[in-house]
Amino acid sequence: MSQNALSLVARSNGAPSTDAPQEAAAGTLPFRQAPHNIEAEQALLGAILQNNEAHDRVSAFLKPEHFFDPLHAQIYEIAAKLIGAGKQATPVTLKTYFENAAPIDEGLTVPMYLGRLAAAATSVLNARDYGQTVYDLAIRRQLIVIGEDMVNQAYDTPIDFPPEEQISDAEGRLFSLAETGKFGQGFVGFNEALRTAIEMAGAAYERDGGLSGISTGLRDLDSRMGGLQRSDLVVLAGRPSMGKTALVTNIAFNIANARWKSWEAKPHLDKDDKEHDGGVVAFFSLEMSAEQLATRILSEQAEVQSEKIRRGLISEQEFKTLVEVTQRMSQIPLHIDQTGGITIAQLAARARKLKRQKGLDVLIVDYLQLLSGSGRSSQANRVQEITEITTGLKALAKELHVPIIALSQLSRQVEQRDDKRPQLSDLRESGSIEQDADVVMFVYREEYYVERTKPNEGTAEFQEWQQKMAMVAGKAEVIVGKQRHGPVGTVQLGFEGMFTRFFDLAKDQYLPERYE
Repeated sequence: MSQNALSLVARSNGAPSTDAPQEAAAGTLPFRQAPHNIEAEQALLGAILQNNEAHDRVSAFLKPEHFFDPLHAQIYEIAAKLIGAGKQATPVTLKTYFENAAPIDEGLTVPMYLGRLAAAATSVLNARDYGQTVYDLAIRRQLIVIGEDMVNQAYDTPIDFPPEEQISDAEGRLFSLAETGKFGQGFVGFNEALRTAIEMAGAAYERDGGLSGISTGLRDLDSRMGGLQRSDLVVLAGRPSMGKTALVTNIAFNIANARWKSWEAKPHLDKDDKEHDGGVVAFFSLEMSAEQLATRILSEQAEVQSEKIRRGLISEQEFKTLVEVTQRMSQIPLHIDQTGGITIAQLAARARKLKRQKGLDVLIVDYLQLLSGSGRSSQANRVQEITEITTGLKALAKELHVPIIALSQLSRQVEQRDDKRPQLSDLRESGSIEQDADVVMFVYREEYYVERTKPNEGTAEFQEWQQKMAMVAGKAEVIVGKQRHGPVGTVQLGFEGMFTRFFDLAKDQYLPERYE
């Protein structure tokens, strides 16, 4: 039994609290006790024993292990179990669990101590403040433990545990600790939900284009979706060579560039002010390197073919253009993580870290089939692993309050149909993807398929083929196959393969909805 529990008794007798700092003996170093506040623990427990509603104010974040005194942790744990079972937690009901406990002091049993806690309790209104104090001190003690472990490991590190791994381990423990305080807010009153909805509608009304979400930079796509909505999981799928990576790269640049321009135009506002346009973008590129993505964006903005950039086949004027564009682009808040094969848990940890350090408004994953689930799900089967990944991405979108765009592959059954426009059933492991996504979009370019049916020149078929190519060349479709917030349908865009760039079409350039 800890002597810290005696402080309540000591105060009642007019003696000083036993957890007060003690004078160091002559010639010895002072004893440093871990941060704690026994009085706050006693006040909280007393409030709970006197009125069980006090437990409701702290149960969402306070756990037994957060108490410094072991007896207090045990009292809180048993009281919580009784309350959870619909019973009353009072000194009388808890007495049964402590009848055989060792006495705290001569003449003071634990049941007697419970009665004194309840008798000395303060108002239940202060319960959350006491609980927060206990919680904060527990976090400080855990920080001390992590720091001591880092020091000890640095002194006695085995050969097979390099510094990089120690840094990664310490970082992981710190970020895990930073996330332990995140807990649900519980029920939200309908009046508060209505207020949020009206504020969103008002912001859309005042914003150029009438968007409630973040603009993609593509007018017709924004018109169909209302922009990218926060907390949404948007799945963008397509067959190889359709341009899904090019499209999401264009969107990422448009959003980050809009935020940089807004910073320049509104220097009087804080960088994280809600009045800014665009947003900070995180791009997890599991397939392409950061250099390849940067080259694509550079090619698009400078209008210099990416192949020429990579091979150095550029003129002096093109090089000057590249330098000017690079200087302008270097300021945009677009962050690329090119680590391949990361798990959904690692992605979530890195996204949380970026949001804390630099802010985050849009998260992009290219592509979700390259993510890994937990070892347990991956050993089961691929469908279960994809289910874990999509569920994790949707939960992360809600937690961070940002839209997440995840690219996805399509099955080969598309190629077996005459009309090769994708459908929801074409998604690989479509059950979980279709279920968890708020929006599912497909990229489709008829030009890709028509180009590969080119007949011999000089024939009647060749003239017909030329007519088809003239209609579909440089055009693409984004098919919205699912949308929780609005209608489905097709958005027509222009596509410049030379610069891997999507753009808005003029009205007279639109194709019919279906070409037969």
